[in-house]
Order: sequence, then structure tokens, then C-alpha cells
Amino acid sequence: MTERLSTRAAELDAADPLAHFADAFVRSEGVVSYLDGNSLGRPLRVTRTGLADFVDGAWGERLIRAWDEQWMEAPTELGDRIGRVLLGAAAGQTVVGDSTSVMLYKLASAALAAQPGRDEIVACADDFPTDRFVVEGLAAERGHTVRWLSVDPRTGVRLEQVRAALGERTALVLLSHIAYRSAWVADMPAITAAAHEAGALVLWDLSHSVGALDLALDAAEADLAVGCTYKYLNGGPGAPAFGYVAARLQERLRQPIQGWMGAADPFAMGERYEPATGIRRFISGTPPILGMVPMRDMLDLLESAGIAAVRAKSVALTGFAIEVHDELLAAYGVELASPRDAALRGGHVILDHPDFRAVTARLWERGVIPDFRPPHGLRVGLSPLSTSFAEVLTGLRAVADLLGEVPAAR
Repeated sequence: MTERLSTRAAELDAADPLAHFADAFVRSEGVVSYLDGNSLGRPLRVTRTGLADFVDGAWGERLIRAWDEQWMEAPTELGDRIGRVLLGAAAGQTVVGDSTSVMLYKLASAALAAQPGRDEIVACADDFPTDRFVVEGLAAERGHTVRWLSVDPRTGVRLEQVRAALGERTALVLLSHIAYRSAWVADMPAITAAAHEAGALVLWDLSHSVGALDLALDAAEADLAVGCTYKYLNGGPGAPAFGYVAARLQERLRQPIQGWMGAADPFAMGERYEPATGIRRFISGTPPILGMVPMRDMLDLLESAGIAAVRAKSVALTGFAIEVHDELLAAYGVELASPRDAALRGGHVILDHPDFRAVTARLWERGVIPDFRPPHGLRVGLSPLSTSFAEVLTGLRAVADLLGEVPAAR
């Protein structure tokens, strides 16, 4: 069986039109299988040079002059590029800056303030903690009620659930596009349309989507979206997030964290805050210019590959992981907790087994790096441009080996 899988992995790698992109990434000799690319992407080799050039050039040589020459426009220029290459968003709707948590708070708070007379928020009880904590905090701050959606952790939020929770008091729906536990892909166009019918706004968390799925925010008539850039965009630990605000809403929404960089004329040092026009008003403090350098390198790669091809590779990788599960891991009692239907599956696969907490710790010792998610999920995160099919098999074969030593794993 393992011989057949080895042959299968080799054939898939040989036929992969994106295989050559893997050479662009930094590799560690101590890591034989990196299965956590949806949590922190590998750095690019070119980023070494790019960071040095930034220190010696724009920062070291141009110094404060670089603000006028290039840095002031970086949040919106890079935002437009993310929108064009990855989000299906026209220019002027995406901005880079702040962390995911702060950007979620800013856009959610602005949306709630723009919905007078409505005092309910719809959110998923199984979404990533940041999303839930932001919702909890805003509800307490404003005296709003949260209508929590309970979902099967092996699937995700469905249209019927959202529709049943909507009403004339719904101000905002805040959901992850892809469930971080199961990789379930929510029906963005249909859920957005249902919320609009009820008079609500929708804020989508794209952290597990951007760079892995072919998104179409404008076509879906999305209102608001936030996403991180250290997963599939390989921006590095703490890389800034991005926010999307549909053009039709920008004049209606008020920035809740009024900082000088979002003002109409930052260097006027005015007595009162006057917001900038357009998406720039959603900037607060000084943009994280240094954190944008690695992200630009990955955008070059993604644009070269094409997001449609990246998505096709992602589907193939996760499909192969499921194939390995069926042939190698199911016999050890491992259960698949992600959708088999590729249209409903994002860029990772969740496998469940009661011993996976201990197994994950031992995998790390062997240079196999997946992620563990309580209560007993092993998350196989597959970044398409840096991951081979052989690497997937190497990692999952190590899982099988350890499960064969279950008493030791425990």
C-alpha cells in the first residue's frame, strides 16, 4: 500500500505545473515535512535579499525622505494589489495595516455604528477565538446581543442556519469564510445575499482563504472583509493584516480608531480629525512598512502562478492527503473531519484521533510539523507553492508509524 502511495506521490509531483515554485522557499534540514503552511508560511529565499536591500536602500539611504517617495502610499498600493491578485476586488477597497484582531475590531465596530436601531450580531460559536472575542467585546461595549450559531465542528456554517438567525434587529454577521477546524468553505455569495435581504452587513474573515482560494468579493457583493498575511501570503510572524471595505460603504462607515495616518492631511497636524477620502480613512497609526516587504515577494510568486492554478494545486494536495488517510490512517481509527467534496474544502485537512496531542509532539521531534487543534485534531495545512505531494506522504506516513506505537505515543 505504501509503495502504491509513493508511486502516486511521485506521479503527482512530476505532473505538477507549479512544482518548480518550491525551490523559491527557505528549507530547514531538520524539517522533513512541513504541514503547517496555513498557520505560518515558509519564508522566501529572495526575502533575505529584499530585507537587506530595504535596510541599505529605502531605510538606510533615503531615511525620512522615503515617506514622501514611497511609504505613504504603501498601505493602499499593496492593498490594491492584494485585491487585484487574490480578492477579486477593484482598486480603492483594500488597505494593509494593523493586526487581524485590530482590523476585525475596527471594521466590525464601524459596521455596528452604521446600523442604528439594530442591536444583534450573528456569529459562529466555533470560529477562531479572535473572531469570537472581538464579537463578545463589541457586544458588551454596545449593549448588543450575540446570536451564536452552533455548528458541527466537522462542517461549518450553512446558509439555512444564518437565515434562521437573521431578523430586523440584525446589525452585523461576522463569519470565517473557511472554518479553521474543518476547512469547510461557507457559501459567501448566498449568505451575503441573505444578510442583505434582512438589512444586515457582513464581515468575512478570510485568514484561511486568501492565497488558497480564488475569491471574488466584488462579485459576491461583499461588504467587509479582513485577512492575515502570514499564512498563505508568507509575510512572516506578525505580518500586518488587510481590510476590505466595499466602495459603496466607505463614506457611510466611520473609523473607530481615529489616528493621524487616516486623516485627510496627516501633516497638517490639525486640531480636529477629518477623515481621508476612500479606503485610506481606515488607516489608524503609522503603517508597518517593514512588515510589508516579505509580503510583496510572495505576491510576486502568487501573481506569477495565478490564483486559479494555486487553488487547483491546493485541491489536489488536500485530496491526496485524504487519499493517504483512507489507505494508511483509517485502519488506526483516524477519522476525517474535513469535507470530501473539494468545492466545500479549503486548503487544509483535519484528522481526528484521541492520541493526536501526544503524536503531534513526537512528530515535531522527528521533523514533521503539523498543527494540533483541541480536542484531538491534527491539522494538515498545505501551502500550495511550497509543498510537494511527496512531502505530504512523508508526514502522514510518520503519523501512521507513531500510531502503530500507540502505547509509546500515550
